[in-house]
Amino acid sequence: MTMFRTVLWTAVVILSGILIWLTLEVTRSKQEISEAPFGVPFQLVSQTGQPITEKAFQDKPTALFFGFTHCPEVCPTTLFELNGWLHEVDPDGTKLNAYFISVDPERDTPELLGQYVSNVTDRVKGISGAPDKVLEMVKGFKVYAKKVPVNEKDPNGDYTMDHTASVFLLKDGGRFAGTIAYGEDPATAVKKLDNLIKG
Repeated sequence: MTMFRTVLWTAVVILSGILIWLTLEVTRSKQEISEAPFGVPFQLVSQTGQPITEKAFQDKPTALFFGFTHCPEVCPTTLFELNGWLHEVDPDGTKLNAYFISVDPERDTPELLGQYVSNVTDRVKGISGAPDKVLEMVKGFKVYAKKVPVNEKDPNGDYTMDHTASVFLLKDGGRFAGTIAYGEDPATAVKKLDNLIKG
């Protein structure tokens, strides 16, 4: 009986040690993930034709919106609202970066994207590039985007894009900080951007 108790207590001590180690490892892994930059490395093109990488999202707090120039309502509305919010929380434009990334690179050349964005805002920069590289980046940032034919009987004809309509917020260093939902209360959106600046 004494031998059985000794073996049992030894097993309990070993199991407790394993559980403590696992808990510490999971906590450390979660902390590393939350401290890591959001998304994936990429090499795309800005609206001015200059190369741009994920480093652009890491030098200061950043707002990202994924959309397309042929979007009838969500994209122009979000860009317009985002422009107003940015001017409110960061009037001189030195504390926050903001980017509009195309989910329709087949049609959205950097030049077209630049014209589209500059018609709505002076505070957001467009990003596009080779379709395969853009879609790889979009996927890596956990953004939903799907081509949808306007006419189901003509799948190769004109199309629109279903896509995630939230604005992604990244802390300094590119770490994920949250989102602003499409149609969110403007005061709440402004507060989220203000909190982003304050860190």
